[in-house]
Amino acid sequence: MIVRTPSEFLDAFAALKPLENPQATARGAFLLAPADFSLAQESATDNKYMAMDQVVDPLKALAQHSNLASALRQDVPIIVFPGDPTTPDAVFPNNVFGTAPGTFIVGKMRHPVRQVEATRQDIRSFFTDIMGYNQYDMSGRDDLVAELTGSLIIDHIRKIGYVGLTERCDLEGAKAMHEAFGLRLTFAFDLAEGEYHTNVVFTMLAGRGAILSADGYKDPEVPKAIAKAYDNKVVWLTPQQKAAFAGNGITLTEDRVWLSTAAVNSLTKEQMDQFAKYGFKVGHVDLSEIEKAGGSLRCCVAEIF
Repeated sequence: MIVRTPSEFLDAFAALKPLENPQATARGAFLLAPADFSLAQESATDNKYMAMDQVVDPLKALAQHSNLASALRQDVPIIVFPGDPTTPDAVFPNNVFGTAPGTFIVGKMRHPVRQVEATRQDIRSFFTDIMGYNQYDMSGRDDLVAELTGSLIIDHIRKIGYVGLTERCDLEGAKAMHEAFGLRLTFAFDLAEGEYHTNVVFTMLAGRGAILSADGYKDPEVPKAIAKAYDNKVVWLTPQQKAAFAGNGITLTEDRVWLSTAAVNSLTKEQMDQFAKYGFKVGHVDLSEIEKAGGSLRCCVAEIF
């Protein structure tokens, strides 16, 4: 079921029956290393978070990415695929590739520079030939745009999807992702003007709460409805904290959320106390060089279910 209004969502949320033995977080994840890291000019046309006026240090970006992989290995096994200097945004693989149990999913990117990423045969073969996953491939479709878990936030406990509609994901893309990820309910809504991915304004906290930036949504009732669904266990962000990527986090275990160092530094003591109250430690990694490309920690991590 796909719903479009806050009231429809709350009614559908309340009607869902609990799943048996749900898996709240991934069993592993994969990253793509930055190779001769640079900023993709084409992507900057609809990503206001990119720092096109700044110089990037490829070696620093690579070192930060290596530190990220090491940090996340505290929680789950991490695979790192090699990067390609011709596809600088490939450091954000969760937009292009995703998984559901037994299914490897390839999205349809808006920009040609990112569509090339979907042709990575080594990644496809790892999941289909070695892991034995079936493949759900949207990359060749011309009737949709679907930038996977950049646009789609998933509550894996309930199999609910939250899709922010922008130039990076349309309604047909939301429908395809609903099917590909095996969701029971998808709430599709418009993001605010200038936003490009839902995962900049919404982090799901292992199905028990959320990080939300209220100004990231066209209809202010949307984040209020999401908060209500999770008993208001929400860390609300200011626009400045959103700009520091404090909404771009991920939970790989049920008791820790990972954010960038810049994101954590933007948070108040009261907000940090909220995480503890909701049962989460906060881990962080310095990704300042990678963040110049308009994405942060969540964007770097493709989950394996």
